[in-house]
Amino acid sequence: MRILRHRHSVQALRPRGFTLIEIMLVVVILSIAAMIAIPFAASGAASQLKAAATILAADLEYAKSMAISRGQDYWVEFNTSTNSYSIKDASDTVITNPLTGKQYIINFSSDNRFSRVDITSVNFDATGSTVGFDYLGSPQHTGGDLNGAGEITLSAGGSTLTVRIEPVTGYITIY
Repeated sequence: MRILRHRHSVQALRPRGFTLIEIMLVVVILSIAAMIAIPFAASGAASQLKAAATILAADLEYAKSMAISRGQDYWVEFNTSTNSYSIKDASDTVITNPLTGKQYIINFSSDNRFSRVDITSVNFDATGSTVGFDYLGSPQHTGGDLNGAGEITLSAGGSTLTVRIEPVTGYITIY
């Protein structure tokens, strides 16, 4: 009994620490966690960019469908300096968003879901930053030119996506 007690007290006095295997196990676990977490952090901007491009395309489709169903022109006006766009009716009045009940103005800078997204460029020939849709859903420019084809380029975190409106048909694509 005495020997066991002595041996037990010697173990109690020995300094305790982590073994090399325990340390290596912790490093491996942290490495795996980092490999999983870093892509998610980096893809935040990419996710915002994809979501913003999808919403922009849907809003362009909404303006086109409103023009067809109501038989009047609807316009989407872009403002790159404020990083926003709005949907207007034929009387140049911003329409009401049916989901929010507020004016149909989308501002990427003030919306946390899209805070990293910028409207980099809006290219509708030389007519400016507005595209409209007539009663047939054909895109047009503010000067009445029915070839309203154009592109809106969005960027975030070094990536870009372009929303394109095809001439005549108004077909909208994201690439």
